[in-house]
Amino acid sequence: MAANQWEQMDGKTLLDTLEQQCVAQGISDLHCSPEKTYVRFEVRLHGVLELLAHISPAVYADFLRHVKFAAKLKMNITNIPQDGQLVFGVTEQSPVQATAGGRERAAASRTVNIRVATIPSRFGEAITLRFLDPKRGIVALKELGFPDAMSGRLTDMMKVANGLFLITGPTGSGKTTTLYALLKTLIGTHRHIITLEDPIEYEIGGIVQSQMDASHDYTFASGLRSILRHDPNVILVGEIRDLETAQTAIDASLTGHLVLSTLHTNSAIEAIPRLLSMGVSPYTFAPALRGVMAQRLVRTLRKDLQAEGATVDPADSASYDGRTVIAELLQATPEIQNLILGNEPATVIEQQARKQGYVSMREMGDALVRQRITVQSEVDRVTR
Repeated sequence: MAANQWEQMDGKTLLDTLEQQCVAQGISDLHCSPEKTYVRFEVRLHGVLELLAHISPAVYADFLRHVKFAAKLKMNITNIPQDGQLVFGVTEQSPVQATAGGRERAAASRTVNIRVATIPSRFGEAITLRFLDPKRGIVALKELGFPDAMSGRLTDMMKVANGLFLITGPTGSGKTTTLYALLKTLIGTHRHIITLEDPIEYEIGGIVQSQMDASHDYTFASGLRSILRHDPNVILVGEIRDLETAQTAIDASLTGHLVLSTLHTNSAIEAIPRLLSMGVSPYTFAPALRGVMAQRLVRTLRKDLQAEGATVDPADSASYDGRTVIAELLQATPEIQNLILGNEPATVIEQQARKQGYVSMREMGDALVRQRITVQSEVDRVTR
């Protein structure tokens, strides 16, 4: 849609149109950044930021009013950050199905949540809308792009009665989506599942989801201590941020609970020295650990460009039509656990892991390049 078409809309129509367009195209974030004479609207598509349009301050002001009203933010406050959320409905036509009366399409509807965050800037309030579409956020494990062997190992890890399993990676690498996919494999297996999240991004039936509230001292650490009194079999801790949360999660995994969580490290192996540097006891950490997976998301080429001989422009966003995961999985075998007990460096742990078949994210990405699923610049971008 041309920029002048955005200018002809009032604030509510602009919001409604952007909601539907962003969901239809798989856009994860909309960033609205005021400049001196215009407002820059940018979208994050397949993990890459792209300019959508330059909007006049007058149109943006009306748009901002409607967003803040819908998200229940204070309209008269512009000098401090605010956070809120709004929801809207999406209706899609399902594939054509044969019926007794002929062939017809059935309409399917779902609710999409938008997290809204404002922040004061030099030329006015900047605002970010994050689209949480359950169609893209709640996905079966087999649909995420993991190799069959890795997917099988992940499924097997979820069958253990207790232990600690970690997923690492930066923001936007798909950690939450993978965690939800793993949880879905456990629903209906006679296991009581409780999550601690900040915030709850998607609603999943069959489990108990609890949202952190730091203003009332409800943190990951305090929440983890509380939910242990609810007899859970499986616990998801949104993120390990400090020693107290880390050690409590480890202790819980040693007392009959399967604990899943995330950590911010560049690789799977780096998670081990990171937790040890926090101060966790290697004598409890080593026997508790079941595995660590690091992951990233790379853009995938359109099907017509995956053919041999097709000319690809890696810099053109139109060359891509989705994303897939590249990952590395470290399984905590007895040999790896002994190295943790001995406080061995990451290089020694990697040597042992490679003897057990460990493959790095970059190596998995290089394999996708050879298969023409993605391009080398994409692998370099996320693993550099």
